[in-house]
Amino acid sequence: MRAELVRNSRFCRRMGNEIPMSTKRSTTIIAWICRGAAAVILLQTLFFKFTAAPESVYIFTKVGLEPWGRIGSGVAELIAAILILIPRTTWIGAGLALGVMIGAIFSHLTVLGLVVMDDGGLLFGLALAVAICSVVLLFLQRRRLPLIGAYL
Repeated sequence: MRAELVRNSRFCRRMGNEIPMSTKRSTTIIAWICRGAAAVILLQTLFFKFTAAPESVYIFTKVGLEPWGRIGSGVAELIAAILILIPRTTWIGAGLALGVMIGAIFSHLTVLGLVVMDDGGLLFGLALAVAICSVVLLFLQRRRLPLIGAYL
C-alpha cells in the first residue's frame, strides 16, 4: 500500500499509461507559453485590422480582399485567440489560427513578399510564430481531435 502511494505521487495515470509528473508539468508550461504567445500576437494585430491601418489596407488591397478579407480575417483571429485561451477548446482555436496563418504565409510567399512596407519581415515572422505555436498546441492536444484523436 505504501509503495503504491509513493508510486502514484510521482506519476499521473492517463489512459493506462504512466507519465512522469515532471513531463506533464513541462508539457503544461509549454502549452501555456504557446497559448499566450499565439493569443497575444493574434489580439495585437486586431487593432490594425479593425482600425484600417495603412499597412493592413495595403496588404489586403494587394491581395485583392480589401475590406472584407481584412475584417473577416480579423474576426477569425479574434475567435481563434479566445478559443486558444480556453483549455477545452485550445485545439479548435489552434486549428483555426493555423488555417488563417497558412493563408497569411502563402500570401507573403506568393503576392506580398517577406517584407511589407519596410517592416523588415515582422508580419511574416509573426505569422510564422503563430503557425508554429498552433502546430505545437495541436500536437499536445492531438488526442482531443475528433475522428483521428483516438488513433494518435
